Amino acid sequence: MSEDILVNVSPTETRVALIENGMLQEVYIERTQRKGYTGNIYKGKVVRVLPGMQAAFVDIGLERAGFIHAADIAPLDEEGMEDRGRELADIRLLVREGQSLLVQVAKDPISTKGARLTTHLSVSSRYLVYMPYTRHIGISTRIDDEAERERLKTLVEDCVKPFNDGDQAGGFIVRTVAEGASEDELRADIPFLYKLWADLEKNISHSPVPAAIYEDLPLYLRTLRDLAKPEKIRVDSREAYAHMLEFSGHYTPETSPLIEHYPGERPLFDLHSVEDEIQRALEKKVPLKSGGYLIIEQTEAMVTVDVNTGAFVGHRNLEETIYKTNLEAATAIARQLRLRNLGGIIILDFIDMQDTEHQRQVLRTLEKMTDRDRAKIKVTGVSELGLVEMTRKRTRESLEQVLCDPCSVCDGRGTLRSAETICYEIFREILREARAYDDVKFLVLASQVVIDRLLDEESSNVADLEEFVGCTIQFQVEIVYSQEQYDIILV
Repeated sequence: MSEDILVNVSPTETRVALIENGMLQEVYIERTQRKGYTGNIYKGKVVRVLPGMQAAFVDIGLERAGFIHAADIAPLDEEGMEDRGRELADIRLLVREGQSLLVQVAKDPISTKGARLTTHLSVSSRYLVYMPYTRHIGISTRIDDEAERERLKTLVEDCVKPFNDGDQAGGFIVRTVAEGASEDELRADIPFLYKLWADLEKNISHSPVPAAIYEDLPLYLRTLRDLAKPEKIRVDSREAYAHMLEFSGHYTPETSPLIEHYPGERPLFDLHSVEDEIQRALEKKVPLKSGGYLIIEQTEAMVTVDVNTGAFVGHRNLEETIYKTNLEAATAIARQLRLRNLGGIIILDFIDMQDTEHQRQVLRTLEKMTDRDRAKIKVTGVSELGLVEMTRKRTRESLEQVLCDPCSVCDGRGTLRSAETICYEIFREILREARAYDDVKFLVLASQVVIDRLLDEESSNVADLEEFVGCTIQFQVEIVYSQEQYDIILV
């Protein structure tokens, strides 16, 4: 499978596109005025303890206080290591209001929610994640080969032994990109991570509260560190290209030959149709090649995906048509989850299948296609209602949340009250006002569509209302008013 990375850098934002077999699979966006916080370490202050929720709010200097649950606070043992074997303690025994606390952002602020925090601190390099307060050595669950897992664990244990004789301690997690890495590559990461943490510890003691202790790399450098080994990395900024070459020379030498500067006049994302794909990823309807389509609804509580046959009528019988549509939909859904970065609870409404073997094959296809996803995913079987429930770990905002604001007219509802409904609201308001005032005239200011209805379909009702209240009612169009806006003025 070919994999290319495109990096578009501008003064206002950086965008990274992951292309697999010519198709856009993931988009990462980091804006200069609103960078992500996941992975950042802060020295914060506990501002509120909530015993009823076993949680606390911590001021880390952002717009909203961060949220930390008791399960994310690890008490330390006599040697200063995390004691994860204890039962979950009362939050009041773990933190108190006004206490300073060293925390790391596990999830970015999303919508009205503050950042999700943890005291399980870690810093990353190309192949390893260093955890200063544990002694555990773990392997990414995405590395399936047991022999490779054992090889990597043995290598790391051997590489760490010389450092254990000194003041260094801590544990490591071997990242997915380390699959196939040599001993020299792993060995080079360990002293770098030890030195990085030692420098951070020096900053912790004399930093004020709240303060940022460690901020992660910019997006285009994180791309080199975190993403799997691509065939080509193309970047359209000469300055970013120089930084990426310098970074890769120090930390990821194997990626240096893959980095190319794109000097063309045509925008890099336009050249690979990325801009068009991003626009399509903001729409609810996703067409399938067969003629079927998906409807994707993103809400605060969950994401729902509905599968429809659409114009696809099949060739043999109904069950075969449904089966082929669901198979194609399973592949498309896996791609859309990555592309749109949808997370949380996800409900998939496949077309009902009577054949249990067909159900099994569709689920198997879905699981196989989601294996490529870097986010943690859990898929359940088909429920009694024919639904598939799944979860996808959410650490940052979805593509829609990054690029869009709720509609200022409907306030994000997606619908407007009809012109007929607004007319009847106006009638009720006039009745209320007429009871409070005598011998007045009413001037109704509203949008064109509402005034047109009042003067046409509702004209007889307006006449009856004028006779009932004994007042004259006049109408005036306000072109700047939305369909739901109106004012009633006493003249």
